[in-house]
Amino acid sequence: MEPGSPKPGFLKNVLVRCFLFGLVIVLFRFAYVITVTGESCEVGNFCFLKENVNLVITSTGVGASATASGAVSTRAKRLSDFYTSKEWIKAVHFYSGVFQDLISQGFLSRKSRALCVETPTGQEVHALKETGVKNAVGIFKKASRPLVVPGEAHRMPFADESFDFVFSGYGRLEKSPKAAQFAAEIVRTLKPEGFAVVHIGAKDTYSFHSFIDLFNCCKLVTSRDIDGFNSSMPHIREMVLKKECDASTPVSNAGNKCSVPEHKLELVRKAEPIIQIEPLKPWITLKKNIQNVKYLPSIVDISFKRRYAYVDVGARSYGSSIGSWFKKQYPKQNKTFEVFAIEADKTFHEQYKVKKGVTLLPYAAWVRNETLSFEINGDPGEEVKEKGRGMGRIQPVQSEKEAGFDGQEVDRIQGFDFADWVKNTFTEKDFVVMKMDVEGTEFDLIPRLFETGAICLIDELFLECHYNRWQRTRPGERSAKYEKTYGQCLDLFTSLRQSGVLVHQWW
Repeated sequence: MEPGSPKPGFLKNVLVRCFLFGLVIVLFRFAYVITVTGESCEVGNFCFLKENVNLVITSTGVGASATASGAVSTRAKRLSDFYTSKEWIKAVHFYSGVFQDLISQGFLSRKSRALCVETPTGQEVHALKETGVKNAVGIFKKASRPLVVPGEAHRMPFADESFDFVFSGYGRLEKSPKAAQFAAEIVRTLKPEGFAVVHIGAKDTYSFHSFIDLFNCCKLVTSRDIDGFNSSMPHIREMVLKKECDASTPVSNAGNKCSVPEHKLELVRKAEPIIQIEPLKPWITLKKNIQNVKYLPSIVDISFKRRYAYVDVGARSYGSSIGSWFKKQYPKQNKTFEVFAIEADKTFHEQYKVKKGVTLLPYAAWVRNETLSFEINGDPGEEVKEKGRGMGRIQPVQSEKEAGFDGQEVDRIQGFDFADWVKNTFTEKDFVVMKMDVEGTEFDLIPRLFETGAICLIDELFLECHYNRWQRTRPGERSAKYEKTYGQCLDLFTSLRQSGVLVHQWW
C-alpha cells in the first residue's frame, strides 16, 4: 500500500453508512405512506389501505379500535377517540343497514367499485367495508385517510365511468351551492348501468321532480322513506337512480310543446284565489292582496335547481320592484338569484350600470325582433322620480296617429323576441321568477310564450294585466288608454293557471 492512499476499512465504513442512510430514508418514506397518508395501494384513481390499517367496530356497539398489522400507528391513535365515539359508531351501523338492503335488492354488489361523496369522516365508506364492499373510497375537501381522499363534489378527481356505485348522504346535495355540478359529477363518474343512491330531505313533489331533473341519463328506479339515526335527519327519502345513457350527450331545449306535469297543477291549486270582482281601487287592493300571496319558495323546497333567476319585464327604475320588492320581500331560501332587468326607456339605463348582479336588457320585450314605437308615460319633460315614467304602449314603427299615440311623447326602440330569449337563456332545470308589467303588451307576449313552449320554463309569474280600469284622478270614469276589460284579464289569468303556471295578480 502506497503512503497517503485511503485505508480499505475507511472506504468500507463510508459505503456502509451511505447504504444505511439510504435504507433509513426508504423505510421512513414507506412508514409515512402507510401510517399517515394511508396510500398503500392504487386502485384506479384512488388509494386506500386493505390490510395495513383495519378499523373494527365491536359487536357490542360500545367501542371500536384502530389497529395496524403488528403495531398501532401514531395516526391511528389520534383517530381512535373519534372512531370510538358513540355517534360515529351509530352512523356506521345505520349505513351498514342501508347498504345491506341495497345489496339484497341488487343495487350494490360486494364486488362493486364504490364511491361516497362529501363524507367528512368516512363513516359511509367504513360501513361499505363492513358489509363486504372492500373496493370503496370517500371524497371530501379535506382528506381523512385512509377512508377519505381530498376532492370536491362538483369537481371530482376521478376518470369518467370509474364506479359501479355512488352514494351521497343526507343533505349533502341540498346544501351544496353547486347542486347541478354535484349531480353531473355523480353521473359522469358512474359506469353505464351503474347505480347512484342519494339521501335527501325532499318532502314535496316539486322538489322531488327538480331533484330527478338534475341527473341526466339517469332513470329513477325506486325510492323509499326511512328514519334517520339522529335528530338532525328525522326523515330521509332514499332515491335510487340507474345510469342508462352517455352523460356527455347535450340535452336539447328545442321543441315548442310542453306538457304540464301534475305537480305543477298541484301548486296552482294551493295558490291564493284570483280576485273575481273588479276592484274600484286596484292600487289599494294590491297592498291588501300582497299579504295573501303564496310565494312558491314558501310552499316548496327549491334546492334542487341548476340556477336561480329573477326576470323583471318592464323594470323601470331599480327601486321600482327589484330593490323595493324582490330583494327585500321575495323568499329566496338563501339562494343567490341572477337578476335580469328588461327596460326599453333609456331614462333608467344609467342607474343600472352601478347595480351589481343585475343584467340590463335595454330593449322592449316583444314577439319578434323589430324596431318599435313606444309611448312615454307621463307628460313630456316630466322629471323622472324613483318610480319614474317608464315605457308605455308599444307598436311596430308606423305613424303616431295610426299607433294611437297622438299627443303623447313617442320614441323608437329595438324590440326583441322575448319568448325566444327565454328559451335560449333558461332550461327546466333553472328556477325562474318573472314579473311582467308591459302596459298591455301581455296580451301579445303571453300567447307567444305558449306558442313557443317558453311558458313551461317560468316557475312563478307576477303579472300586471292592463285594462280600462277606473281612473284614480277622475272617480266614476274609466281610462280610455286600454281596450281590454277586467273580464279579459280574468280570462288570461285563468288560462295561465289551467295550464299549470303559478301566476299572481299584480297591480
